[in-house]
Amino acid sequence: MRPRRFAEEWTMPGLPRRWLPLAVACCVWLGGARVGRCEVAPAVLEAQAQRVAVMAQAKDAVVAIFSADGGGGGSGVVISSDGYALSNFHVVKPCGQAMKCGMADGEVYDAVIVGIDPTGDVALIKLFGRDDFPAAEMADSDAAEVGDWVFAMGNPFLLAADFQPTVTYGIISGTHRYQFPSGTILEYTDCIQTDASINPGNSGGPLFNDQGKLIGINGRGSFEKRGRVNVGVGYAISINQIRNFLGYLHSGRIVDHATLGAVVGFDGEGRVVVTDILDQSDAFRRGLRYDDEIVRFGDRPIWTPNGFKNVLGIFPRGWRVPLSYRRDGRRYDILVRLAGVHSPGELLEKTEGRQEMPMPIPVPGEEPPSEEDKKARGPDKEEPPIPDRLPHPGGHAPRIVELPEVVKEHFQQRRGYANYWFNNLHRDRVWNAWNQTSGLSGQGGEWTISGSLEGGGKYTFRLTDHQIALELPSHSSSWTATDELATSPDPPGSGGLFPALHLWRRLAVLGPARFGEIYYLGTAPLVGRPGLVDVLVGLDGGVEARFYFDPTQGHLLAVEMFPEDGVDPCEIYFSDDREVEGRHLPRRMEVRFGDEPFAVFPLERFTFESADKP
Repeated sequence: MRPRRFAEEWTMPGLPRRWLPLAVACCVWLGGARVGRCEVAPAVLEAQAQRVAVMAQAKDAVVAIFSADGGGGGSGVVISSDGYALSNFHVVKPCGQAMKCGMADGEVYDAVIVGIDPTGDVALIKLFGRDDFPAAEMADSDAAEVGDWVFAMGNPFLLAADFQPTVTYGIISGTHRYQFPSGTILEYTDCIQTDASINPGNSGGPLFNDQGKLIGINGRGSFEKRGRVNVGVGYAISINQIRNFLGYLHSGRIVDHATLGAVVGFDGEGRVVVTDILDQSDAFRRGLRYDDEIVRFGDRPIWTPNGFKNVLGIFPRGWRVPLSYRRDGRRYDILVRLAGVHSPGELLEKTEGRQEMPMPIPVPGEEPPSEEDKKARGPDKEEPPIPDRLPHPGGHAPRIVELPEVVKEHFQQRRGYANYWFNNLHRDRVWNAWNQTSGLSGQGGEWTISGSLEGGGKYTFRLTDHQIALELPSHSSSWTATDELATSPDPPGSGGLFPALHLWRRLAVLGPARFGEIYYLGTAPLVGRPGLVDVLVGLDGGVEARFYFDPTQGHLLAVEMFPEDGVDPCEIYFSDDREVEGRHLPRRMEVRFGDEPFAVFPLERFTFESADKP
């Protein structure tokens, strides 16, 4: 077979483009000494030109990240035109509040930290200087398959002095890989494995598919022992996992990963079963028990304990996800609310401490250890530890760098937050959108809500600043707010409908500034609704309330009131919003507690009494 004929056969219509490089390689091999006379099929040249064009466009969104004091650095990628970019936690941690970011346009931009996910090794930063940054398009990383062509871009060994990113090309060599925690907190779950070279400095940079779409953030590599050279096994955090956390990262918080409150393992028959479970976990309250077989979790089949850990690692603390288990041949499908891996204090302590990084962080001017250095160190000596704050090139002490004014304007220190400024930004955004549609701000006085019950008869709620009364066909009840709302979860069987309505009214009338402590949680799923919604969390009277909002229309969708940790909340779902005298108000309210519905109230009539009336 002549080389040309071979290449043409491998580029027949219907052949996937990912086989084209193989066609070229085979062409060269078959040509042998006559490779100079090998004719390359036009389709191969077209594929090469397309690959070059894709990479040329993708590079514009890649960021070279440096600490403001001139210490070490890494890579990142812009994901929105207003300058939000992703990187690794272990890249931005040494930078502190601010960093310098070089891009392929040759410009250096100031940037500020926004939010961090220390366990997942992800960070969100915000670049300043323009409002039309080139941004990478995200793809569905679950669609990536072993053998797909991918390319990594970034700043390995900080070589990109002109900010033109280095490109390495390869294939996906594994998907849904689990990497045990590195050091004290870093854990890579459900990651993408590639043989595209990922070296120190590539950390935080993008992994693109062959269409130039973002499928992962590079962060970890397998290196020769005591060396700094890639050996063909690198790992990227899947972009689908990061999507789950992106709303949390925008909140400016230090976010946590999830735990089920149960441990799984193989039984004697090779099934994945519960080997231990906390009786205060939500999974236990939903019915999960020791020795139950885990069938599906988070909409994925579970075949191994590591597979379970992979799925668990892609969810933030507090999300509710589907879980299916089998007991005595019967399958049960439940929704479980995930707890946090760390307590807030523990997470903060681990974040502030020194982390063992998954990849060395390059320092400008620092040379990789030579073979002589390695031999001199001896077989039982370890690499020197990475300091909390990287030294200035040349071994000088870190410089105290004055923060740029734009960073000062967009940074607010608060314990438990990476940057509280962004939490305030989104807290006010969500509440303002709701207030514009509901018009309830400052609407004190008595609220009267009435309608006809689905089972017959009428009801009436009367709400004031401190009291709630409910009139039903069979009886009436009233409730007075105290400093400890958890002590009176009335009416009985509701889990605390009255305290929940009190907090709903309080937020609507007073707003977040006067409500008390309220913060933006991020985005999360809501039962019965596709996609993610905005969530505010309010703390008042010893209880926690979560308020769920439509991210496009600003309507309040649900309220959850938790009297204390380890118990089911009262859940209120609002729906069927309509305009009433200039206000968009819900026309239906469903109340649930645990796994059971409590009541449904059609909201037919709202009356608002002026606050200055006697």
